[in-house]
Amino acid sequence: MSVPKKDAAHEELLSVLRTGKNRLEFLTHNDWQLIVDRAKRTTFNKGDVLIQAGKQNKTVYLLVKGNARVEASTKAFIAHLQPGEVCGEMAFLENGVASANVTAAEALEVCAIEWAALSDLFELYPHLGSRFYRSLAVNLSRRMRDLLGSKPGVQASV
Repeated sequence: MSVPKKDAAHEELLSVLRTGKNRLEFLTHNDWQLIVDRAKRTTFNKGDVLIQAGKQNKTVYLLVKGNARVEASTKAFIAHLQPGEVCGEMAFLENGVASANVTAAEALEVCAIEWAALSDLFELYPHLGSRFYRSLAVNLSRRMRDLLGSKPGVQASV
């Protein structure tokens, strides 16, 4: 049985997700195929809210095109997300509510994958789950170091 050939747009999508700054770097090409095949391509306009602090969010977003802004509920800037980066992962990890607001800084295209779909994948492919969680852990560590490094007088080597 042959596997259907994916089109150029699909391969471009996979390339963006595999090469972003804070990407899920430990995922394999096959892992990405499984995730993207179960994700829904969604667009947001500038100013649209993807994730609202304090609200239950059952989706992890993988940015494909455009940028997003992450802010605390107090409107304090936390991070700027670019293509290849992920958001919604903290609520996913904690099975809780979102800790920050994520807003489209410009027209935004994402791959949105529901928690249930991720959980199903991890049950079917346990090694994908371990690579996914390891990638999230490294991303969160980098973000924490970046955040601490941007504060005057704070040592970033936590």
